Amino acid sequence: MFTLSNHLRRLGATATSFLTLAMAGDARGEDTSCVGEVIASGTARTVIDGRTFVLDDGREVRLAAIEVPSMRPAEGSAEAAAAGRAAKTALEHLVLGQPVLLHRLGSTPDRYGALSGHVFTTNNGAASSVQRAMIGDGHARVGARVAERACAADFLQRERAARSAKLGLWAYSDYDIQHADNAAEILAHRGRFAVVEGKVLSVRESGATIYLNFGRRWSEDFTVTILKRNERTFSAGGIEPKKLEGRRIMVRGWIEERGGPWIDATHPEQIEIADRN
Repeated sequence: MFTLSNHLRRLGATATSFLTLAMAGDARGEDTSCVGEVIASGTARTVIDGRTFVLDDGREVRLAAIEVPSMRPAEGSAEAAAAGRAAKTALEHLVLGQPVLLHRLGSTPDRYGALSGHVFTTNNGAASSVQRAMIGDGHARVGARVAERACAADFLQRERAARSAKLGLWAYSDYDIQHADNAAEILAHRGRFAVVEGKVLSVRESGATIYLNFGRRWSEDFTVTILKRNERTFSAGGIEPKKLEGRRIMVRGWIEERGGPWIDATHPEQIEIADRN
């Protein structure tokens, strides 16, 4: 039976669908390399930290492909906590009270159970990438997994510009690029995300693992590991592990201790060639 309330509900659903399609179109217009299918939409109601917020329907959303400073001093220095608070404030300015679209970027939900993807907001019908803003303003670093090569290249370029200008977190020594020949300093970041730069002294294979060695003392010096089953993925991403000997590279990831400091590289976007020029 036709009723006015049913008609209004249909009109509301149609309007919502139209808005979603319009926003998706604008997002694609901004950067097609970083846009996947729309997996969620709504209005940002609460910001939890520099990469997490809650929609008006209660769903939690995390910005994929980035790492932001923690607001907890126990996980770093007071400077790091200040950078974490600044990241939260920046995200509040970008999304709070704004209609947002979440586009697929890698798997969703993430390991924390939250929806995860590439977030866009709209202003007068124009869509803007939240990740690009956070990275470009120096409030976030590119994470260890971006999922799309072109998107990773765009994010890394913005990070380099922010780092060069000492914006946001890059003004703090806690986020300086670590030197591969200073194992003790790298180990001070154990359990945290870091970016390490250095020259690969040798590349060795043992069992199912490829080892990128940055020193002669494998039990003490910085090392990067890549599983041989991932070698083809790295090569497709422009990084050929067995050809990295003698090259200067930058590696990003979580610092572990296995004798010396260690990063396990699982995705090609974790490694940048630093001596191309």
